[in-house]
Amino acid sequence: MRLLLVDDDEVFRDTLARACQRRGHAVVTAADGASALARLGDFLPEACVLDLRLASESGLQLLPALLERAPGLRILMLTGYSSIATAVEAIKRGAVNYLAKPATADDILRALGVMDVVELAEDEADEGQALSVDRLAWEHIQRVLLEEGGNISSTARRLGMHRRTLQRRLLKRPVAQ
Repeated sequence: MRLLLVDDDEVFRDTLARACQRRGHAVVTAADGASALARLGDFLPEACVLDLRLASESGLQLLPALLERAPGLRILMLTGYSSIATAVEAIKRGAVNYLAKPATADDILRALGVMDVVELAEDEADEGQALSVDRLAWEHIQRVLLEEGGNISSTARRLGMHRRTLQRRLLKRPVAQ
């Protein structure tokens, strides 16, 4: 499979590229939206791993542009800042899947449908487990932030908190559970 990796973290991008190449896939990388769009024409990838937060741009905004130029492209949104709101938005915009970092090359290839899905061990996923209060608050903040188009000031007003308090809360990402 031909795979395009778009991530501004050079170490992560190169490590993932090597891991996918060891598994027999052709890989090209890009650090930003402009270089990702440029790679589409000459490489013609079948799938793309797209980081949600690139240095100065959003993967959510880049996603439709990638699909416009390559309609059959399977895009996996990968992020270190996962939330239900961004996951829903990524799927609405055309991503085939959404994964939180850290994710292994096998996790990513599975999510793209390249590898067989392995059943999760009982200790890996307990579907009945409730989210923590911190996680629920984080999800709510992310949803409102998305609804406000990423505007911190208007999000803070809607949530009834000071803008700096909201910025501090956004920096303190809760644990996955």
